[in-house]
Amino acid sequence: MRLPLLVSLMGWIVISNSPVFAAPPVPETVIWEEGIEYTNPDDQHLQLNLARPKTGDGPFPAVICIHGGGFRAGKRDGYDGLCIRLAERGFVAATISYRLAPKFQFPAAVHDTKTAVRWMRANAKTYKVDPTRIGVTGGSAGGHLAQFLGVTANVPQFEGTGGNPDQSSSVTCVVNVYGPSDFTKSYGKSVDAHEVLPLWFGSNLETKRTLHIQGSPLYWVTPNAAPTLCIHGTEDKYVAHEQAVWLVDKLKAAAVEADLLTLEGAGHGFKGADAEKADKALFEYFEKKLK
Repeated sequence: MRLPLLVSLMGWIVISNSPVFAAPPVPETVIWEEGIEYTNPDDQHLQLNLARPKTGDGPFPAVICIHGGGFRAGKRDGYDGLCIRLAERGFVAATISYRLAPKFQFPAAVHDTKTAVRWMRANAKTYKVDPTRIGVTGGSAGGHLAQFLGVTANVPQFEGTGGNPDQSSSVTCVVNVYGPSDFTKSYGKSVDAHEVLPLWFGSNLETKRTLHIQGSPLYWVTPNAAPTLCIHGTEDKYVAHEQAVWLVDKLKAAAVEADLLTLEGAGHGFKGADAEKADKALFEYFEKKLK
């Protein structure tokens, strides 16, 4: 049974339901590995699950998937099904865990995602990955972290010390699914930003404005940003649709290729026809940009 691309992402907090988080069926054409430790900051033993084609010498393009959950919840398992479907299409795909708030605040999660990209490059031969073709995707908080990778390549303050410092954390392209771009404009436009963001930044906008700006992908856009596809619904109550519009407009102003797929009437967490459209757009984008 096909798993909807983003059915597990309902709001900033991921809601687990057994069909999504149960172990996915693995086709004969795919090699599936779970629980690979990629870094160990603060004794957290962060792991990833990885799917890759069983046949072929590669090197294959890769996609890293980052779960949502308001930076304080969620599990990598929510993207197991997507990783397997990507592997069926000739990609190496990994879904990663990262440190969560409130115990681990910004930029811990950013450090972890960059470490994951460096790990992928450092282990490219083992998993038959082409290190020059690594894309990234995520939904909600995961969309933000994916986008942050796309706009902060070679920014030393966000690299962290998670390992493989000789490798680049840059990505080839981004599929950002309803991820926020400007946290300074989230309050009052999101049903739970006032609860979520102070946990990640250590306080609210009034007292931690600088961190809210530093953590917003919109303010890091340069002509060197990665090509991006944003997918966002017009009725999103958790991350306003305008967040995607601002980001795409700024990327285009910097001469970066950027596209926005707007799903009319869709909320936060796609279902049915909206999930199918998002699914199709994601696969087509990675096929175009990474193959």
